[in-house]
Amino acid sequence: MFLGQIVAQVSTPWYEDLPAVAMDYKIHVDPGKEDCYFQYVNPTATFYVAFQVLRGGDGMAGFAVHHPNGALVLPYQWKASAEYQDQQSTGGYYQVCVDNQFSRFAGKMVNLYMTVIRYDQWDAYAKEIEALDMSVSNFTSSIQTVERNINEILQHQNHFRGMETRHYNLLEDNKSYVLNWSLAQIIAIVTTTCVQVYFVRKLFDTKAGRPRA
Repeated sequence: MFLGQIVAQVSTPWYEDLPAVAMDYKIHVDPGKEDCYFQYVNPTATFYVAFQVLRGGDGMAGFAVHHPNGALVLPYQWKASAEYQDQQSTGGYYQVCVDNQFSRFAGKMVNLYMTVIRYDQWDAYAKEIEALDMSVSNFTSSIQTVERNINEILQHQNHFRGMETRHYNLLEDNKSYVLNWSLAQIIAIVTTTCVQVYFVRKLFDTKAGRPRA
């Protein structure tokens, strides 16, 4: 019996009892591949996931989300960014997939941001405090509002951070393209000039002949 309790505790995610969890990943998806990830969400919790293609190829990839019951709640779309939110989850493991199968040669660098927030935990805290004969309804409401606003701010910050990285990588790629193209043009001009000079000099070359008597 004791061993069974230990196994049950080990199999339980370490973050299951936390009121809020936020995760930010940078993922490389090889060309022609699809990567899927699983995220546990508590019952009645709010689940939010967003993805952005930071660099690679045309800057777009497929993104899909599967509900714990197997339903496809966010179908695949070839986009640069997408997001999904379930405000009242039934609980379980969500499957999040990033698809790069349409790109046969270019890998993609993708930012994946996920949050799991249990707003019902605030009610539990309020009940515990009310057991101490304290009136904290206004305080609890304020804390809930602050928590929701902070979560929205974090989501916007993650989105803007991803856009900043995406734009920086685009500028770096454009700079490399311009430098390489300019170098190729310089080499072509120098080569053409040398060839022209060579043939012009050949026109004025005179062969030394034997003088006539």
